[in-house]
Amino acid sequence: MTKLLAAAALAALLTVPLAPAAPAAAAAPPACARLSGPPPASPPPTSVDTLGQAFFCVLDHYFGGPGLRTQDLLKDAFAAYTRNLQKRGADVAGLRLPALTGDRDADWAAAAGALGAGDPVALRAAIDGMVAGLRDNHARHDVPEPDDEDNPVGTGIVGASGISGPGLDPAARPPFFLTEIVEDSPADKAGVRAGDIVQAIDGVPVWVGGTLNPLVLEQVQQPRFALTLKRPTTGRVRTVKLAVGPLTRPERTVRVDDVSGVRHVRLPGFYQGAADEVIAALRGGPKKVVLDLRGNGGGSPREVVRLLGAFAHGKVTSYFCGYDGSCTANRTDDTVPLLGARLVVLTDRRCASACEDFSAAVQGNGIAPIVGTRTAGAVSGPASPWLLGDGSIVALPSVRHLGPGKEIIDTVGVPADHQAPTTALDLATGRDPALRKAVALLNG
Repeated sequence: MTKLLAAAALAALLTVPLAPAAPAAAAAPPACARLSGPPPASPPPTSVDTLGQAFFCVLDHYFGGPGLRTQDLLKDAFAAYTRNLQKRGADVAGLRLPALTGDRDADWAAAAGALGAGDPVALRAAIDGMVAGLRDNHARHDVPEPDDEDNPVGTGIVGASGISGPGLDPAARPPFFLTEIVEDSPADKAGVRAGDIVQAIDGVPVWVGGTLNPLVLEQVQQPRFALTLKRPTTGRVRTVKLAVGPLTRPERTVRVDDVSGVRHVRLPGFYQGAADEVIAALRGGPKKVVLDLRGNGGGSPREVVRLLGAFAHGKVTSYFCGYDGSCTANRTDDTVPLLGARLVVLTDRRCASACEDFSAAVQGNGIAPIVGTRTAGAVSGPASPWLLGDGSIVALPSVRHLGPGKEIIDTVGVPADHQAPTTALDLATGRDPALRKAVALLNG
């Protein structure tokens, strides 16, 4: 009897359906690595693992990572992924963003499972979309290109109104005009000049209902395009066809001249050694200085505090703050001997990042007045580059920048104390109202 009962129990056990095995979790992608040298020459295509790298890289290394919702990151990624597929006529039936819980590992496993093998082109677009969704002017995803110092190419148009920091100026007003042309470039040889007003690009108007056409930047990055230009001095309208060609790279160096007893110093960027170049240019010269930061796209915070140390000591220049609210003060480099010079600073909407760091410091500490226009408002925080498996780079700020009074400069900009915008006609005729105002302040 006992053997019969045991056999019956075994048979009953064998007839009970077993619970289905839990699906295997997606393997965690390899971590992104801080860029310490040139990226690989022949990296593999973008994969689902690459998107996963970027996803965890943002969560782990971005300033606001602790406060991000994984649902939002993956939503932005999937939105960009599916848009790219649709544009290419390659949409996938059944591709959906699965239910997400907010658990980073589980949400990534669900997203990776939905993507399957993935489409390399759409996956790169997904990383673009995810990083763009941070809405941070110092966060970006791009593919480094070799910098051919010996054979640079371009059209030679390197400056225009309506540009604010890294993109179009949301406060731009007509007209849209060119502000800087490289000498001996294709644009220069075609007779394009600073001050020329752009009416259309490839026949498409640059203004749409009073708003600058968002396609402007994309259009002028094509290898060939046509500009419809109006010369402000004569009113003449003509169409110029431009193509990318060889350029003589503009020197990235300080330019100095004397105007009415004032030393006028143009600083194009806070590149390594820039502060010492400016300081050397000012030693033994006039004690009245106009530091021209118009068009200065930024650079190193270390160069900022060093140059400020030539004009003031013992000052807090800015703060770098963590997500938890803890802040580290940046201070003037007091090892730099004071020049004992009076200073006026010139700014415009292309003064961005470290340029705004400097401008906010001189204004906030009462070191110098600012003449020109409000700066770009593109100073979220210094970004570190992180290498992904496909050779692309995700640049992410790990701290947030605040001004010397812990005021927010990012998205707002540094206001000019004296408004002196430059018009298209000013450029075309060689007038400089901002410089004229600065000289008057120093000599008044």
